[in-house]
Amino acid sequence: MNKLTSKISMIALPVAIICGLLFSSASAIAQFNGEATQQTPELRRSCSNRTLHGDYGTTIEGFILGAGVSIRGVAMAHFDGNGNLTQVDHVVTNGMPPPQEWTPGSGTYTVNPDCTGRAVIHTPSSFTGVLNLHFVVVKQGKEIRQVVDENAVTAVAVKVE
Repeated sequence: MNKLTSKISMIALPVAIICGLLFSSASAIAQFNGEATQQTPELRRSCSNRTLHGDYGTTIEGFILGAGVSIRGVAMAHFDGNGNLTQVDHVVTNGMPPPQEWTPGSGTYTVNPDCTGRAVIHTPSSFTGVLNLHFVVVKQGKEIRQVVDENAVTAVAVKVE
């Protein structure tokens, strides 16, 4: 019986090792496929101008390069879902309130399928009268993270619900 047990052990051990390796490989492949799906959400999502629709409250802060001006502000923007926006803002520059309590502005925006985008806003509250923004849409359109081109100014907009 010892010889038979020894022979079975010699066969069973390599078979068990091979089965274990095959099982762990299959598990690793399944895990990799799951992670690949999680790491490539652009395959599951698609944004468009319609992703931004409704009112968004925005906080603005930063520094105007060249002019040496710090700014802090808030804005309420309305996106129509078709690439047009209107807004009012209250921007404090170097601690001084704006000449007009709420300054109106309007412009256009484009949202790309990967949820990045850009906007051009015409407003007298900017130094040039025109703000060029780049942004990303996050949280299924409930939030927009923005940066003003050519300045150190950022903004975060949250959908008003």
